[in-house]
Amino acid sequence: MRLEVPKRALMMVAAAALLGGCENGVRNMYHQARDDPLASSPLWSDGHASRPLEAGTIAVSAGPLAESSSGARGIIPPPGNGPVYTAAALERGRQEFTIYCAPCHGPAGDGDGYITRRGFPHPPSYHSRQLRAAPDSLFYDVITNGYGIMYPYGDRVTPADRWNIVAYIRALQLAWHAPLSDVPAAERQRLEAEPSR
Repeated sequence: MRLEVPKRALMMVAAAALLGGCENGVRNMYHQARDDPLASSPLWSDGHASRPLEAGTIAVSAGPLAESSSGARGIIPPPGNGPVYTAAALERGRQEFTIYCAPCHGPAGDGDGYITRRGFPHPPSYHSRQLRAAPDSLFYDVITNGYGIMYPYGDRVTPADRWNIVAYIRALQLAWHAPLSDVPAAERQRLEAEPSR
């Protein structure tokens, strides 16, 4: 009994055998020339091989939680953005903080808001050592995406106002931990005259 092998099957086997030898040519794709990070390169006018990050780039696993399994992400602010510590930015940050943050975090940022007094879990105090050392991008990311049981506000608070809130949180932290000697003399006398609570 003689088996007939269709011509099409023979052609496919021959093509596969021939293309299998192409792996050596493709191997160059795996080992092509490249520049290491932070190396110099004549290709770009600034002479650097690494390109600057685009505005709004999301750095995955960056910041203090980089080695956690939570998938933490840090936002790299666009150039010129980020917390701006002007009186207008701090006032706007205070307004937005009062609306969106103070109900849970409290007006002083100590985690004692009126919502938590009614049984809602207390958020961490902004004045803890860990949050005082956290990068600004962590606060921005939490405002944008939420965290734990905190609702995300990315669709309600503009990016500029998120940075204003971050600036105001930093002002709260600074004020909370400032020594009395940093207060101007006239204001210090007024504070010292007030009865302590």
